[in-house]
Amino acid sequence: MKLTFVGAAHEVTGSCHFLQTAGKNILIDCGMEQGPDLYENPGLPIPANEVDYVFLTHAHIDHSGMLPRLAKDGFKGQIFTTYATADLCNIMLRDSAHIQEFEAEWRNRKGKRAGQPEYEPVYVMQDALDAIELLVPCQYGERIRICEGVEIRFTDVGHLLGSASIEVWATEDGVTKKIVFSGDIGNNDIPLLSEPTMIEDADYLVMESTYGNRLHMKNESKAETFLRIVSETIEKGGTVVIPSFAVGRTQEILYELNKIKDSEDDSPEFERKYRLLMNTPVYVDSPLAISATEVFKENMDLFDEETQELIRRGDNPLEFPGLKFTQTVEESKALNESNESAIIISASGMCEVGRIKHHLKHNIWNPKNTILFVGYQAPGTLGRKIVDGAKTVKIFGEEVAVNARVEYIEGYSGHADQAGLLHFVDSFVKKPNHIFLVHGEEESQKALRDKINENFDLPVSIPDYCESFDLTNTVQATGNIRKRNLNEYKKLEVIDRMETLKEELADMESIVKEDILANTVNDDEISKLNERIKELEKQIVEIVE
Repeated sequence: MKLTFVGAAHEVTGSCHFLQTAGKNILIDCGMEQGPDLYENPGLPIPANEVDYVFLTHAHIDHSGMLPRLAKDGFKGQIFTTYATADLCNIMLRDSAHIQEFEAEWRNRKGKRAGQPEYEPVYVMQDALDAIELLVPCQYGERIRICEGVEIRFTDVGHLLGSASIEVWATEDGVTKKIVFSGDIGNNDIPLLSEPTMIEDADYLVMESTYGNRLHMKNESKAETFLRIVSETIEKGGTVVIPSFAVGRTQEILYELNKIKDSEDDSPEFERKYRLLMNTPVYVDSPLAISATEVFKENMDLFDEETQELIRRGDNPLEFPGLKFTQTVEESKALNESNESAIIISASGMCEVGRIKHHLKHNIWNPKNTILFVGYQAPGTLGRKIVDGAKTVKIFGEEVAVNARVEYIEGYSGHADQAGLLHFVDSFVKKPNHIFLVHGEEESQKALRDKINENFDLPVSIPDYCESFDLTNTVQATGNIRKRNLNEYKKLEVIDRMETLKEELADMESIVKEDILANTVNDDEISKLNERIKELEKQIVEIVE
């Protein structure tokens, strides 16, 4: 019985774990990396046609996005998941295939002029359709016999509609081990969805650690913060652009906007802000988000009790006056040609693809506007650069100044914070014999590992890229099937440092010019400054040579 960590080791995206048991080859998730390939999506340690089953925790592309590639490479097995996840994959994998095809077409138009070889998309629409055909929908809470020696159960984990932790009972030589794959654990404060269902026991736990080193803002504070940011922007005549994950986060934001009207705050100030908000159009500008919202409406039985009560009272939590859905490209373009204040919710959440890039290009330069982030931003993505304070960003090949107000309300994340992750571990009546932390940046993983050791005195491993563990008796690392290419880090670090240096040189130029023109430096200081700039110039020339 062997477990290999193919993806999301020391990073958040690209989840993929490879379980070999009972003579079967099983993948738990088959996700796509987002942002730069820090670990270079490695492919599988075996041919795709030798994979027997996939167990899918939820529909987000960083967990499901490589399923079409798996099908393209010859996988013909079954993909077990929940009913709602199957519904969402039906639209999300098609959308991902469309993006892959569009990106390849765009690259090839540019590459042809430069005499470059043709770029092949990761997969095409037919590959996505082939993968969708392999989906096997399952109910929450039902223990399913997959084959001799393997049984599974999906448990609602409250991260996304249909999301699940997967309990796997694996039997070899008459000995059964229970491995729990947490999937992405929901934030207890998340709108619409139920809190994560706790699991009673496990021999091994593979657990996400996205926010293992921090605590989220609580619900009352984040709603208040959201209303304040929006109202302050609208009062200036600006627009609020919200880069949002089309599936999950968009629907939660719609719920929050609808729910603000039920606030118990009856102060004149709240009333003023609320009226301002209600008179401002809210646009959902993402065909995928629109389709996903329909899937949410069709699965309202999965919503939490508070939301169910709203529905019984006739209040659809995903609809309110002023809400508009923009389907066509023409409608999307019109938003950026309008002078009226608005709230624009658009995908993708990390600003890497989709209509959000157009909205950023047209709005991020204007100090009246606000770019409001409500979800995790992976390192290297455009969203992360903006959140980290970049003064300029490149969008569609053009350098654009970041003059807009940038805000990040982390409490809207669909992921549990450190307290929620510790509660997930604490809820096991029989604690796991060993915990593996995945789906987190190294700093988060180490902080969570230390907290687990401190609170529960349990052994914790942070698996390396493609590291394997024998789970038969006690946990034993059996080595890496592929070594990580550490040079990739160095390359990315060089590029990142050059970008930072470019920004710092621009700042220096502005400050020095201002001081010289304002006559705030004397001749001696100017001479010293001149010598230091000459030395810097010499060093740059040496690097180039």
